[in-house]
Amino acid sequence: MPACPQLFGPLIAAAVLIWPLASSAGPAIPVCEQGDEVRIWTSPRTPAQDRALDILAVATDGNLSQIRVSDPSGNPLHLPTRAFGGPPWSLSTAVAEARAGRYRIEALRDGRVVSCSEVRVGEGPVASTAGDFPLRRWDRAAEALYAAWIERLFDAPPEQSLSFPSLQPVLRDAERNFLLDHLSRGEDAKLPATPDCADLPYFLRAYFAWKLGLPIAYRACGRGSAKSPPSCGAPTIEEGFTQSPAPTAAFVAISRRLQDTAHSGSARTALGDDSTDFYPVPLDRNAIWPGTLFADPYGHVLVVVRWVPQSPGREGMLLAVDAQPDNSVARKRFWEGTFLFANDVPSAGAGFKAFRPLLGGDRPRPVSNGELRGGAGFAPFSPEQGRLAADDFYARMGGLINPAGLEPEGAYEATLAALVEQLETRLTSVDNGEAYMRKNPGSIVPMPKGITIFETIGPWEDYSTPSRDMRLLIAMKVLEGLPERIRRYPELFVLRGETPASAMARIERLHARRLGERSITYSRSDGSPWRLSLADLYARRAAFEVAYNPNDCVELRWGSTTGTPEAATCRRQAPSEQRARMEEYRHWFREARRPPR
Repeated sequence: MPACPQLFGPLIAAAVLIWPLASSAGPAIPVCEQGDEVRIWTSPRTPAQDRALDILAVATDGNLSQIRVSDPSGNPLHLPTRAFGGPPWSLSTAVAEARAGRYRIEALRDGRVVSCSEVRVGEGPVASTAGDFPLRRWDRAAEALYAAWIERLFDAPPEQSLSFPSLQPVLRDAERNFLLDHLSRGEDAKLPATPDCADLPYFLRAYFAWKLGLPIAYRACGRGSAKSPPSCGAPTIEEGFTQSPAPTAAFVAISRRLQDTAHSGSARTALGDDSTDFYPVPLDRNAIWPGTLFADPYGHVLVVVRWVPQSPGREGMLLAVDAQPDNSVARKRFWEGTFLFANDVPSAGAGFKAFRPLLGGDRPRPVSNGELRGGAGFAPFSPEQGRLAADDFYARMGGLINPAGLEPEGAYEATLAALVEQLETRLTSVDNGEAYMRKNPGSIVPMPKGITIFETIGPWEDYSTPSRDMRLLIAMKVLEGLPERIRRYPELFVLRGETPASAMARIERLHARRLGERSITYSRSDGSPWRLSLADLYARRAAFEVAYNPNDCVELRWGSTTGTPEAATCRRQAPSEQRARMEEYRHWFREARRPPR
């Protein structure tokens, strides 16, 4: 469909989801059982002898301190653990080769057992105290497991650049995907996994449902108009995963139907609309779990994967992934240049949204906004994002991500790093276009007309960069405007008695210096490198308003001027008719605002 414009040990065999008891006081659990607040899962569905047994404990109200594992002989195993953020918080460990028999697994907080499970290895499909297939209903426990799965899937040190050519290598990595071969059928070996931007959250949700036997729902939606956001029809509820473990072919068929239905309008529905696949959640750390999506006003979608808490000497971060028309998947940090927000666009309802859960039973149905207002065990429905101006939205998010405030220099350097990250991603996109044109010498990529330059299909979608370039122009404006933000929102910064005006002037001087120090290097048409400083790129902002056409040579796509030494290697230019239309559309990019449909 049209796109939007390391762990240790394999994580395959068992996942234990822990919901800590409401109180940390009281006696330890005397027997191995689940409490009302505790759920335990095992994976694969049939635990097998001599296969890895991985354990994941997930809590919603705070960190867990330990996972204690005893083997079938009752001997305690001394296993390393790894902690992940929260909420939900999680601990993981692994038994490399499980023996036949019963393993006892306990999750502890401050020395107290808060949950216990017994996993029986080598005894057939019904082989544990919980987690039997199928799960059947999306409840709070299933949502928490989904969040933990998403976080682990895209785990890496926060400062590390993380990208993949598609979703396939992510799902086929046993160190990332503890649902890999969950059904013990080698079902992932040849699984195609190439969703684009709009499809990515649906594909992830459907994959998780397939493995655990859950129903899924999706709707056919329009694309809206200049005056109204998209509206959707009745939900299609797929229950093909809930009766028995479905083969890969069944998942491929359902995911294809889903991807053929989802598009860039599916997440742009109005915030108060009940007939949607997604609903808006509060701007609250407890509501925005991994797996929550962010829908921008123009159809691009990101999936939240991790919160990095602020700590002394390190800024906090909110990380998300998105997919591109070429099916690449990359992790991005939250900032104004990546997460575009506006609530004055009548054609869209933008912001953080969660999948609308399905209530279980013989006939699953989507939960309504009214039922979600009180939470109903899920992230509550909240239309508050629709009441925030863009500056106030970003200020709220800044307070959530860095509640202790940021040093002005640190805030500037983080924003600068995010801009450079976008430029480096654009380098790859432009290079992909060049590779396509080299394989197809003399060909002309057809250019769509009007707003469809942002949301078409085919080579234009794959190799042009109008949406990315508009985001780049916005990102450049955001970095340039950071000093003014310090003056306007001083409460977000650690000023230590310095006046906002003085801090603003100091960061303006830093900005002028850093533009000459940071740079990128691209490969010209003859393969030779050409360096551009950020100062060069800022001077070329007007050129980037018409630099998205893959029919232009790479030099023009990086803003070079005809007749200069840099442009001497250029051997290709878009047809005059296309260039005329690009000039016609230039004002969209100058104003950094996509037109409504």
